[in-house]
Amino acid sequence: MNIKYILVFAFSLFFLSAGARPDKSKLSATTDTLIVKAYTDSLILYKHLSDSASTVRIQNLEYPETDARFFRIFAPATFYHSIAARKMGLGNIQEKDTNDMEGEIDNALLNVYLHRPDLVKNSEKLIADAGKVKENINAPIRNKVEYVKEAAPLPDEKPEMPVEVIVYKPNFWTFSGDYYLQFLQNYVSGNWYKGGESNYSMVASAMLQANYNNKQKVKFDNKLEMKLGFQTSRSDSLHSFKTSEDLIRYTGKLGLQATKKWYYTLQLIASTQFMRGYKSNDEFVYSDILSPLNINVSIGMDYNVSAFNKKLTGNIQLAPLAYNFRYVGRDALATRYGLDEGKRTKNDFGSEMTADLTWKFSDMIKWKTRLYAYTTYERAEIEWENTISFQLSKYISSNIFVYPRFDDGVKRDDDHGYWQLKEYASLGFAFSF
Repeated sequence: MNIKYILVFAFSLFFLSAGARPDKSKLSATTDTLIVKAYTDSLILYKHLSDSASTVRIQNLEYPETDARFFRIFAPATFYHSIAARKMGLGNIQEKDTNDMEGEIDNALLNVYLHRPDLVKNSEKLIADAGKVKENINAPIRNKVEYVKEAAPLPDEKPEMPVEVIVYKPNFWTFSGDYYLQFLQNYVSGNWYKGGESNYSMVASAMLQANYNNKQKVKFDNKLEMKLGFQTSRSDSLHSFKTSEDLIRYTGKLGLQATKKWYYTLQLIASTQFMRGYKSNDEFVYSDILSPLNINVSIGMDYNVSAFNKKLTGNIQLAPLAYNFRYVGRDALATRYGLDEGKRTKNDFGSEMTADLTWKFSDMIKWKTRLYAYTTYERAEIEWENTISFQLSKYISSNIFVYPRFDDGVKRDDDHGYWQLKEYASLGFAFSF
């Protein structure tokens, strides 16, 4: 059997058996059986022929052991342009020998192109566009790099407007003050330790504060209070005016934070007055500058008060150990202020407590209170100063001042005992910052 017809017949039967054959209605069952049998016989015969051809070619070294050209028969039907060019080209072209395997494969594919074009799904162009499965790289791959000349750096340009950097040091100091000048109605008990009498008068007050707090457990509070009031009285034929309010008091407090609101503190309180103190129609001097001078130094704990949505503020000092020094410059006043006759100084130790609070009821009403207590466990001094301020406008205010005092270190009064009282109501100018 000619191998040409075997290949054509085998290739046709291959595609028909894969389902791409004419309508089943045109073929009978007997025809199907014959086609299958003929296809099987053809494959067996092709196997023998191909084995023989392969053996001969290997021996003659005409072809390599593996011939990849046979894949075109069993691969999906593809239209190759080279086959059509060789078989249908113009001119005197001799067909290749029937033993030429490539020519026989071309004939088999050409037969399919002519008789069953419906089986041809691919073309040689589509395969070429898809590219090869593997391409060997015979030359190194080099990236194209564009070189540029190194540019010199641009010179630094000064800004059009100079920039001035200012570094501020942290300021841990705060300053505040309160001043007023007011007219008042004054009441003084007959045994008030600095003298004076009830009358109408005027008073000026200044309070300055300079407080340091570095926000790192150290604070240093300083407060200076000064008051000076004058009064005149028709009943006094010896004095054209007398002092009704006279005070110089400094309070210093150095604290080291223990907890959020408690501080270990060292407190100093020093107080005296500006001028001499008299009583009406009396030439005796009851008090004077440095007569007396009181200095109290204490060690204890200080508590910062902040309550009622910060409307009540201030601090409370508790000192289990306190030293009190008293100096009286006038010899005649020594016994009046608890000193032995002929002595000018007195030293004693005890305990001390100071509460300095401000309660702001509203923008117009404010209550300031200071409670000071000192005891040597043999004698005691208690001072409670209360000032209720009514801010009527930015610069106009009214004050009510109530000052009870207890001191059992002086001579007892027949009417008031060891208690003393001072109060006044005033209206005048006020300014604070």
